[in-house]
Amino acid sequence: MKIAYLSTFYPYRGGIAQFNAALFRAFERLGNEVRAFNFTRQYPDFIFPGSTQFVTEKDYADKIPNLRVLDTVNPVSYIKTAKKIKEFSPELVVSKFWLPFFGPSLGKVLKSTKRYASNVSIIDNAIPHEKRPLDRVLSKYYFNQNHKFITMSKSVNNDLLTLIPKAESYIHPHPLYNHFPKKIDKISARKKLGLTNQDKVLLFFGFIRDYKGLDVLLESLVSMPDYKLIIAGEIYGDFKKYDDIIQKHNLEKQIVKMVRYIDDDEVPLLFSAADVAMLTYKSATQSGILGIAYHYNLPVIATNTGGMKEMIEPYNTGIVIESANQKLIQEACFKFFKSDDNYFAKIQDFKEIASWDNLAKFIIKKIK
Repeated sequence: MKIAYLSTFYPYRGGIAQFNAALFRAFERLGNEVRAFNFTRQYPDFIFPGSTQFVTEKDYADKIPNLRVLDTVNPVSYIKTAKKIKEFSPELVVSKFWLPFFGPSLGKVLKSTKRYASNVSIIDNAIPHEKRPLDRVLSKYYFNQNHKFITMSKSVNNDLLTLIPKAESYIHPHPLYNHFPKKIDKISARKKLGLTNQDKVLLFFGFIRDYKGLDVLLESLVSMPDYKLIIAGEIYGDFKKYDDIIQKHNLEKQIVKMVRYIDDDEVPLLFSAADVAMLTYKSATQSGILGIAYHYNLPVIATNTGGMKEMIEPYNTGIVIESANQKLIQEACFKFFKSDDNYFAKIQDFKEIASWDNLAKFIIKKIK
């Protein structure tokens, strides 16, 4: 099958590009002819909240061959992209959706391709966490250019159906990221971070945004003096409010703070040093951090928001709490470190289900 994959690829960095690269390779392994169509400009610099949109020499990026042709803010490029895809004559056009901002550019291209190919959208967020005017209008424009949809949680699937009630949508577990370097020895990892083997180590990893509940997690540490928390990720906004909590409660000695973009070669250090990953989000749809944690055989403590529960409870790979609440977080941590559950064996079972090849097969099966 000829597959056009319209989304973000190398040289862009981040979870979306990593997801696309892994699925692209899975389509290839199944014997398909796949071509990637990439952005020339993904976000204008003035609206991008991070330090850079592009990979660095420390990132383990899969350099997927791609045609950089789509500029999100240049309508002329929409026409050019549609033309380039048509020249390829694909039977299937796959795109990925995570923000309404991409609705006009992706939607315009897909409006053209839907005439001769099957358009399948993989949706991270049907309704964004941080809502803005016109979100629904932009999202619905994009959704209406697709024939079928793949979501990775019931929550996202339900959000989609509130916008497009007759959408033909299917749910598949989020595959595990497997491009990161291997796990390293826990003792040596902790030594590099100034931690001891006796410490109870929690990990908060990924972009730091209001909805992820880091403030509640920090407040929870006040009654857990023998616990340590690694905070590793780039801040979207201002870290001051978190620093204020740390200083107010004298938590400095309990915190390992790496508030910046984490290069891929640093990821094994953090996940190898931790006992459990903390996803104490106030709201969510699903999280790629779960996939990274499972890649490193690291159990999780997560809130029952979005599709998190679906990736944890049925497989017994961690603990789910009802909300981002200090008492619930504390109780979950105490329970985790007293438990004799073999979370690690259960994670291995989940890995068999949530593979990139299975997702690729699932998509192809659903369009036939």
